Amino acid sequence: MAPKPQTKSRAAAKAPAKTAAKSAAKAGAKTGSDTPRPRRKRQVFHEGHKRKLLVVVDETPECESALAYAASRAKRTAGQLALLFVIEPGDFQHWLGVEEIAREEGINKARAVFRLFGRKLKTMGFEKIVPEEIIREGHKAEEITKLIDEDADIGVLVLGASRDPSGPGPLVSSLAGRAGSFHIPITVVPGCLGIEEILEMA
Repeated sequence: MAPKPQTKSRAAAKAPAKTAAKSAAKAGAKTGSDTPRPRRKRQVFHEGHKRKLLVVVDETPECESALAYAASRAKRTAGQLALLFVIEPGDFQHWLGVEEIAREEGINKARAVFRLFGRKLKTMGFEKIVPEEIIREGHKAEEITKLIDEDADIGVLVLGASRDPSGPGPLVSSLAGRAGSFHIPITVVPGCLGIEEILEMA
């Protein structure tokens, strides 16, 4: 089980505001919700561990590009492929019973997406790769961040960018503002690349 995030002690919380502000200024730290998360040491190359390449999957076409790159890198580096599907909050959470039905539908959808990407892996020639399948509930960007913090074997986050001229896609856009605080590298695969091109470069 992953360790709980570090929290401030009660004594620290009771410290005078001026003293806390001065200490934060000297340390160059941010206060409030912008406080940097404690960086957990990665274990990707420790004995008994394998580096995981994390791909966030959904039904968008750019996910296939990310899958191809991550699978190829996992094969070449003897790593592990991990697929994450996030069930995001619906609009019916206040209705008794409906939330549970929506959650069950989300889990079924996640399993269907995993099966789809399993078939895509075989089509690409990665039939020997058995990805770890992870389902989480919450807001996508937050759950990605939490998972990376919890699993010290995750070494790279791989995202696929959309070919749409209006932007790289909702996931890449939502994570752009968090990129500076991530504890692992992020690889963004351009949507203009074909699968064969990606496999040649990965």
